[in-house]
Amino acid sequence: MGPHPAVAATRVAVREVLRTLHPGDLVLVACSGGADSMALAAATAFEASRAGMRAGAITVDHGLQPGSTGRAVDLVGRLREFGLDPVEALGVRVGRRGGPEAAARNARYEALDLAFARHRAAAVFLGHTLDDQAETVLLGLARGSGARSLAGMPAVIGHYRRPLLNVARDTTRAACVAQNIATWDDPHNADPAFTRARVRHDALPALEKALGPGISESLARTARLFRDDADALDAWADRAAAEVTKDGGLEVAALAELPAAVRRRILRRTAVTAGSPPGDLYARHIDTVERLVTAWHGQGPINLPGGVEIRRRCGKLLFHRPSQL
Repeated sequence: MGPHPAVAATRVAVREVLRTLHPGDLVLVACSGGADSMALAAATAFEASRAGMRAGAITVDHGLQPGSTGRAVDLVGRLREFGLDPVEALGVRVGRRGGPEAAARNARYEALDLAFARHRAAAVFLGHTLDDQAETVLLGLARGSGARSLAGMPAVIGHYRRPLLNVARDTTRAACVAQNIATWDDPHNADPAFTRARVRHDALPALEKALGPGISESLARTARLFRDDADALDAWADRAAAEVTKDGGLEVAALAELPAAVRRRILRRTAVTAGSPPGDLYARHIDTVERLVTAWHGQGPINLPGGVEIRRRCGKLLFHRPSQL
C-alpha cells in the first residue's frame, strides 16, 4: 500500500516545488509546530532526500507566551527525528509597530532571512495552506486594498516558497494524524483579539453556512485569477513609472493620462519608497493622493503613514519625509 492520501498530497506538493531547485541545494522549512508546518517538514524531509537535496528547519520563538522557549527546544528535537539538518530555534524580540500580528510577522521574517543567508540555503519553505490563502483574500476585501491584495499570497516570492498553497488545512492535519506526528495549536490562532482568527473562526464558517461548501477553494481560485491581472498591471506600472518620473517627482500631466489602475500603483510604490510602511498604507490613503492629480483645487500637503508628506508643486508630486524638506 502507498501512503495515506493526505500524506501523498503533501509530498506531491513539495515534490513539485523541489523540481524547481537543484541537487545539493539546502531547503529550510519554517516550522511553528502546528499541523501545517509539521506536515510540510515531514514531506520535505522525505522528498528532499530522494531528490538529492538537503533539508533543514527553523523555528522562531517569539517569546510571547509562557513556556515558548521550552516548546521551541522540544520542537528542534522532534524535527531532527525527521532527518532534518540543520535545525535551529531562533529567539526574537517582537516590537509594536503595525500592531501585534504585523510586529510578530516582521520579527519572524527577519530571523528567517538571517538563517537563509547564514546557511546559504536555496529556499525557505512556508507552511501556508489553501485556507490561509482564502483568509488573506477576505482580509483584502475587508480592507478595500485592491487587486494586489485580493491576489493573496504568492507561491514564490524571493527565496520563499509556499508548497502547500493549494492543499487544504484539513489535509495537513490528516497527514499529521496518519504519521503520528504530534502538533501544537498556537492559542493566538483562536484568539478573537486577532483579525485573522476572527476571519478563520467566524467569517469563513458563516460564509460556508450561507453560501454552501467550497468557499475557501473559490476564494483561493479568485486569488490566482487576480494575481494574473495584478502581475500584468504591475508590469505596466513599472514601464510607466520611468516615463512619469522627472527631477525627483512625478509629473502630474503624465499621471493624469494613465489608467487609474496603473496610476494608483505608481502612487503607492512611490509612497512606499519614500518611507510609508506598506502594511499601513490603505486604499483611502491612495485615494487622497490621487485627488492631487485628478481633482486638484489647491490642496495643501498630504500626510501618509510613516511620516511621508506629499505636495503638488510646479506640476509635480513630491514625496518627502518632513525632515527632508
